[in-house]
Amino acid sequence: MFQGSHAINMDAKGRIAVPAKYRESLADNCGGRIVMTAHTQDKCVLIYPETEWAQILPKIEALPTFNKAALRAQRLLIGYACSLELDGNGRVLVPPTLRDYAGLEKKLMLVGLGKKFELWSEDAFQSSIDEQDAGDGLPDEMLSLSL
Repeated sequence: MFQGSHAINMDAKGRIAVPAKYRESLADNCGGRIVMTAHTQDKCVLIYPETEWAQILPKIEALPTFNKAALRAQRLLIGYACSLELDGNGRVLVPPTLRDYAGLEKKLMLVGLGKKFELWSEDAFQSSIDEQDAGDGLPDEMLSLSL
């Protein structure tokens, strides 16, 4: 399970280093193989262990292509998807297309969301959090939770 927010840097070649506490889990669960793709609603990158992506991909492919929103989601999720592998130092190259899509530069935030990560530019992540604080409140599904 991935959780927490981590301030990380991208080097001049476009590589990021996955925090050490997640490297072993990724090595054990998917051999260090991941899939990066575009988020459908926010300008950030989704990062899935390859095994998790393999379960999600058929669901995305099954979406109705005559529905414009579903087709857009397929174009983003499948069209931007890149299979990658962490190197021996836990680094991975973020593809240029995804760096451009999410506006990624040097300062980034890697956010663990259970079975996946989101990779944000540091400024965009903070703006997203601030925007949500001023938003419409909690979704109905959360109203029954007791934290």
